[in-house]
Amino acid sequence: MDDKLKENNSIQFAVSKQMLLSASVIFSALLVSGAIFLVGSDLSGKVSGLATAVGGIEISGNTNPSGQTARTAPQESPEQIAPSPGAPEMKALLEGAAATVGNQNAEIILVEYSDYQCPFCRTWFSSSKGQLQSEYIDKGNVLFVYKDFPLSFHPMAQPYAEAARCAGDQGKYWEMHDKIFEEQNKYGQGTISNLTKDDIKAWATELGLNAAEFNSCFDSGKYSSAVQANFSEGSQLGVSGTPSFFIGTSNGTGQKIVGAQPYSVFKQAIDALLQ
Repeated sequence: MDDKLKENNSIQFAVSKQMLLSASVIFSALLVSGAIFLVGSDLSGKVSGLATAVGGIEISGNTNPSGQTARTAPQESPEQIAPSPGAPEMKALLEGAAATVGNQNAEIILVEYSDYQCPFCRTWFSSSKGQLQSEYIDKGNVLFVYKDFPLSFHPMAQPYAEAARCAGDQGKYWEMHDKIFEEQNKYGQGTISNLTKDDIKAWATELGLNAAEFNSCFDSGKYSSAVQANFSEGSQLGVSGTPSFFIGTSNGTGQKIVGAQPYSVFKQAIDALLQ
């Protein structure tokens, strides 16, 4: 009889223990679900307003950058694509710019962090920038700001950036900017690796620059630290690939747009800010 009672007590204890364990699991699941809901709600609030777009982008640290067709970056979660550590003041981003174009008092500022050897930056230059230029920049609504973000696996990105700034000393920054992308376009898609510093010097002559002055600037590395300062700044703002953009009102903070997005994405963002 005592043995039977002990057996029943053991069974009841085991059942009670199992029930407690199950309840604990359910309770933990509810806590996690609640946390996810709260985090999701918080992130939703952070990225409300301008939608942050993600598309073709060359990622810093990419070990296979030489593909000949455009890639699409994987979709990033809101906390990855939200400006970090905080949304930058747009006027502050004018400091140290490689060059600007447009109305200096424009209501909207668009800042690009770009790599001259990045195929996606060339894609954006060829497909979106021209229409933005004619529809918004030339009409005085948008000030466009170019900043350098030379990725480590693009050996010509730094020299290209320095060359454009040296051309800027003679008033032809944008001519060299366009020339660098256009010359690479002649070789098709993907990362173009067969151009050299001698090619850059030849382009300077073609653009009508004073060759001696340009070569002196270029060979001296005059703008090496300025280019790297742009890179450091972009990294601190959460830029990890090119092209990356910040857009906002001149007296406000910026939202990030990532990748070689079509003109329509920028149009939507600009029109929303102009309302």
